[in-house]
Amino acid sequence: MSELIARLEEWKHRFDPAIAADLEGLLSQIAQERFKETADLIRLHETLLFLRAYPLSAQVARLADEILFAFEGRLPEDLDPFEAPEVSGIAGTSLTAVFSYEVARRLRAIVSRNLEVAYDRYDEQDRMGPVVRRLLPLLKEDWPVEAHVPFEQWIAAAHRRRQSHLEWLLANITDADSYDSMQVPITWRMNSSRYSRSRLRLPVHKLYLHREPLLRRADVSLQAELASSPLPVRRLARREASRMLDAIVATSAMRYRELYGFSHPDESNVYHAALGRGVDLYYFGVPPEWRLPLRAYHAGMFFKNGVPAGYVELLSLFERAEVGFNLYYTFREGESGWLYARLLRLFHQVLGVTCFSVDPYQIGHENAEAVDSGAFWFYRKLGFRPTSPEVSRLVAREEARMCKQPGYRSSKKTLEKLADGYLLYEMPGTESADWDAFRIRRLAQILQAGGSAKRRIVEEIARVKSSGPETRYLRWTQQNTALRKKLVNWGTERAAT
Repeated sequence: MSELIARLEEWKHRFDPAIAADLEGLLSQIAQERFKETADLIRLHETLLFLRAYPLSAQVARLADEILFAFEGRLPEDLDPFEAPEVSGIAGTSLTAVFSYEVARRLRAIVSRNLEVAYDRYDEQDRMGPVVRRLLPLLKEDWPVEAHVPFEQWIAAAHRRRQSHLEWLLANITDADSYDSMQVPITWRMNSSRYSRSRLRLPVHKLYLHREPLLRRADVSLQAELASSPLPVRRLARREASRMLDAIVATSAMRYRELYGFSHPDESNVYHAALGRGVDLYYFGVPPEWRLPLRAYHAGMFFKNGVPAGYVELLSLFERAEVGFNLYYTFREGESGWLYARLLRLFHQVLGVTCFSVDPYQIGHENAEAVDSGAFWFYRKLGFRPTSPEVSRLVAREEARMCKQPGYRSSKKTLEKLADGYLLYEMPGTESADWDAFRIRRLAQILQAGGSAKRRIVEEIARVKSSGPETRYLRWTQQNTALRKKLVNWGTERAAT
């Protein structure tokens, strides 16, 4: 069976339409086979998802979906290995996690029948005491004078029939701080619902078929992409936006991820951008009450032929945007360089940013996955430069070795050193090196400790931020050269307070 899956995996790198019938035949054969080993099932699932996102033919996409939509029937009795973050979210499995109040409420609205409080994994049930006693006054007879209070029994005695314990908690607890303080673990069972990695799809008018080799990073010019024609963008109607946010929050939660913007989305300003090659991005900011004091915040999720493929997060100030980019593990062999370049092109278009920053975590600082994947070189080969002089010298040494020794790769220890600092990409016209030593934390602390003049700046920023979309705020800052000079200077490490 492993050999059969290995043959299927080879098709992730074969794009000859003349032999598409061979892949279609292999998929038809696999649909009839039974796989007993957990590792084989996981490999099969992830390969099918890749082929569905990057199909050679419409028939390949259809056959892949047929197997994936029935994947629940292939699973073994022991489902524990399927809870690992790298593979969680497969139809028919479950996961247990502590979700924030906002995410728990959204999940309750879309998959309530599949959620329950995981009392068997709740090692800190006493956290319930201070909150639940406000809802059930007679609980004070039991808590805190008795040990091991059976909160499950108390809630069972109080909640309405047909209402789960989680529904009762969320219906009666109306503030996030109280709910979050309990750290309630929730088990999410992914049965036949569309909300699983196996089944979640966006409607696609026409599949983008890959009949030629995928674009490699070497095929991509970030400079050319940033100078390319504007991308089509439209604002979603409220109902469509709500459905899209449901899909985004569920997609993220089933991977044990919570992004700030996904938890606090601005539902009135959700946008769709067609990036090309079958990729759709849905992005948005956060409403005024959740906005950051200084930087503008935007987040989005991108879909490849209707399959969730990853997410992006931007924190912008003046013309500089800190970019967080995550392509889900299943699709790492996809067109990551082209996709990243298209995302930057879009945000240059809609936000007016011309300088892109990557923080050390993204390239490997305290991030073993980024080190193992060689993330530093992904950005470097797109044209990013290190801001640290020490890292710049190390890069020059490594690049010289690569020229002399074809196939040379940086060691793990070297990759960890390369992650000791930020990376920047500046478009033509950006003030060179202005952002090299800038740190937002330093700026915020100086403004926090400042006098009346600095307080007035913070108040003016807050006024503009709350008066409309943060794109408007960014455009305002980009036109205010005097404010830019002050804040960049205050936020630069060499500057005096």
